[in-house]
Amino acid sequence: MSNTDADLALSQTIEDILVARNLRGMKTVQPHLEPGYCLRAAKILQGCTGHVFIGTGFPVVDTFETDGPVGTIALYNALETLGAKPIIVCGRPISDAIASKYRVHEIRVGDHDRREHEALIALYEYLPEAIVSIERPGQAADGGYYNMRGEDISPRTACFDSFMNMARCPTIAVGDGGNEIGMGKVSDALKDLNIVPAATSCDELIVADVSNWGAYGIISFLSVWNDRDLLKEVNPLKTLEYISELGSVDGVTRINQLTEDGLPVTEGESVLRELREACGFTD
Repeated sequence: MSNTDADLALSQTIEDILVARNLRGMKTVQPHLEPGYCLRAAKILQGCTGHVFIGTGFPVVDTFETDGPVGTIALYNALETLGAKPIIVCGRPISDAIASKYRVHEIRVGDHDRREHEALIALYEYLPEAIVSIERPGQAADGGYYNMRGEDISPRTACFDSFMNMARCPTIAVGDGGNEIGMGKVSDALKDLNIVPAATSCDELIVADVSNWGAYGIISFLSVWNDRDLLKEVNPLKTLEYISELGSVDGVTRINQLTEDGLPVTEGESVLRELREACGFTD
């Protein structure tokens, strides 16, 4: 089997691991994507030495949820280790919370009249080599933003869609429910889901049971290609403890706790073990 065939086979294994629990219907969405999307997304990021935008932060009540930042921080660390200059793009309160530890570009919450101008300035200033969205609310067909309960969260949402739509570089998105940026790529597959679907698309979409885990799918290939077990360096519990102290909540329970979408951290740790095993890494 050629390296290309082997990579595609590994990608399909990874993609299956990411949706095996089928918590919000992503396993039924998966067949609408061309197999190998984790592989293709990782190829976009492999070898990046300049800026990479990573958008995250899904507003829940007056704060942000745990799903998204955990995967974002994991991907940020992996890319930085490999020589890229990642920048986390997000709105308040998460932008203020993490700015002392990570490179952050803040986008204004609720200021949708200036969203294209805001994106253009940032794209021109940083000239990103790639843009990634991990669990960012995506604009629906009516221009609004909605959570998994169908509640309109537009006043509390900063617009990252314009960054994706106006990009002159490849774009990647990770989502787990259908209302996130990137899901416009599989709009026909979302009709039976009980959500207000997002319309914003992307070049490569990764679906996962928890969006944090989709980032791990990308890191899997970066680990294999760079002969370094970057997956082993991911510590979901440590990151959850860090963002919990900053006021994060679980997006499902809306409680400040060390969980992702209602799941204990052991679930994410289990996914990491499965991915490491698929990649051939052993302790």
